[in-house]
Amino acid sequence: MRELKHIIYLESLLDQVNNELVRKGQEDGGIAIGYTCFHAPEVLLNVGKAFSVRLRAPHTNSMEMATYYMANNSCEFARAILEQSLEGGFGFLDGVAAVDVCEAGNRAWENFEILKCQGPDKDKFFISNLDIPYSDDEDCVEHIVEQVTRKILKPLHDNYGVDVSDESVRAAVAEHNEVSRLLTEIGEFRKLDNPTITGYEYALLVLASYICPKYLIIDILRETLEEVKHREPDPAPFYRIRVGVVGSEIDDPSLIKLIEDCGAMVVFDRYCYGSFPGRQVIELTDDEDAVTQVCRWYLHNTECPRHCTIHRVNHRNDYIAKLYKDFKADGVIYENMKFCTYWSYERVIANQVMPRDYGLNVLGIDRPYIAGNSGQLRTRVQAFIEATEIKKLRKAEKEG
Repeated sequence: MRELKHIIYLESLLDQVNNELVRKGQEDGGIAIGYTCFHAPEVLLNVGKAFSVRLRAPHTNSMEMATYYMANNSCEFARAILEQSLEGGFGFLDGVAAVDVCEAGNRAWENFEILKCQGPDKDKFFISNLDIPYSDDEDCVEHIVEQVTRKILKPLHDNYGVDVSDESVRAAVAEHNEVSRLLTEIGEFRKLDNPTITGYEYALLVLASYICPKYLIIDILRETLEEVKHREPDPAPFYRIRVGVVGSEIDDPSLIKLIEDCGAMVVFDRYCYGSFPGRQVIELTDDEDAVTQVCRWYLHNTECPRHCTIHRVNHRNDYIAKLYKDFKADGVIYENMKFCTYWSYERVIANQVMPRDYGLNVLGIDRPYIAGNSGQLRTRVQAFIEATEIKKLRKAEKEG
């Protein structure tokens, strides 16, 4: 297929955290708030003149300094974030919306705060630490509302004069919804038998929507949607099988590229930093304040294995089975970052439950933070593709 117009530019945006559009947002008077987790409600980091930057650690090599302050068996994502912080990579931020979700993340942000990794001229800088419940009932919603109001909205208003009114929150939701509608419509083209967008291209678009002000990326999404609508695919599909990828943080699309280079198209992306969840429309009513509705939406739509009540576990399994069917997948790859407490349990259990109870073909992988050039992962994906093709042939023989 002909290359999409903005692909090279999107790749350049992902080359650094303090990218061109982040700098433009701050030049326009914006307040940059960094975060890493879905549990820090993204919409509420984009009220008024504030904008969110979902943090990554591109070009991470050594993690020696972070390992000194943490441990060599800590999650590599958390260590990479701390390493980037210690090197001054996040000095441009005006605040951080951290969350009390996992012990590795906690330790990374604790060190960030103790070691004063914010920029030297950031006298109004603040860092939150939201306490996240393990379930989603109304008591949990009430708790999240109190946490977000006191630890994020109040310092945004008090320190920077950000408008945090109900009207401002609703405007942020409207902007989020426009981005989500565009990405959802683009993502639907992955359902075609011969898709007009690849999983790698879609991953670039989704990641770009997380790492800069929404108003600076929305025209690119609109143009790309029109391109994809009229794009001529190659005569034959490039892939051998269709897969979904499920799991922990994938903030580097080179992992998706590796999978697709092996011959498996990534047709749905249920991982942290992907579009499921995070790029769905948030419907608001006039019957309740917007902050409460937003907090409830994030709590009800999280797919994080930290939510360990049985109805949430069953929901996650059902959700994967639905995406698998909707996107006509042949297999699903469950991945987790090395030493990730929650996703390591989720992956091991899913390897048993999803084939047995849902009939899905599953590959489970335990991966390092930088995984795009891993020969071992490439070999495992190739073997999974071959095994899935054999299963498809045998099924066809039985049915035919």
